[in-house]
Amino acid sequence: MLKGYTVPRTPLGLAAVTPPPPWHYASDIIGVEYEADPEATEALLPPGLTPDPNSNGHAALLFLDWQFTAQHDEMLDPARYQYREAFILIDAVWHETPVMFCPFIYVDNDAALARGWAQGFPKRIGSVFQTRAFAAPSAAGGPVGRGSRFAGTLSAHGVRLAEARIKLEAPEPEVTKIFSRPTVNVRYFPRLAAGQHDRPAVNELVMSITDNLRIVEMWTGEGEIRLPQVAGEEMHMLAPLRTGLGFRCSMSYSVTDLRTLD
Repeated sequence: MLKGYTVPRTPLGLAAVTPPPPWHYASDIIGVEYEADPEATEALLPPGLTPDPNSNGHAALLFLDWQFTAQHDEMLDPARYQYREAFILIDAVWHETPVMFCPFIYVDNDAALARGWAQGFPKRIGSVFQTRAFAAPSAAGGPVGRGSRFAGTLSAHGVRLAEARIKLEAPEPEVTKIFSRPTVNVRYFPRLAAGQHDRPAVNELVMSITDNLRIVEMWTGEGEIRLPQVAGEEMHMLAPLRTGLGFRCSMSYSVTDLRTLD
């Protein structure tokens, strides 16, 4: 009998690219909120989502340094279960509920790629880096405090796709100032059989469910981002018209479920 939550499925199930839920995550985040072209954000929304009339064009670029575990101390295998990620979220509405949608996302780990596809995140492989903070005082330590600066970069296929820089000014006690909406994605898996290329095997609008969400040590300040035009990519269509808050925080949550909307 073959076992495994994902492929490859084997007699022991140990070779599967990622273990089954529950999944537990912890990360440090830097990001910048901004305004993009409202026509560009609307064009990226899937059926079932509409532009938010109160914030159409609002977006956020985030860089995250993750550590993951499931039920068997996977965090003790950091080569497999640490990873870095960069993505954009845009505001939208689902049945009068304010939500976020993720049109572009890159990750540097195949296990994270598989988990993302299972959740509807359109993940691709990229090279992601961000400034880290360390407890030992140093000019290189990236202390979290007033005046500290952090940066994040994303590249794919040897080309820089995005970068962000922030300068912290003050702690932010109200974390919902940045994170106030659930994320809605599309689980999409096409068919290869001739004549069925336009009939996907899976095409579901889904909402992410995060258990025990914690967001701590949030600081906000100045932010700047760059999304250059790159051949073969389209993320530049969400280049900023106006830049808002830069922010840094730490976050943790667990995933055991997914809500199918349509």
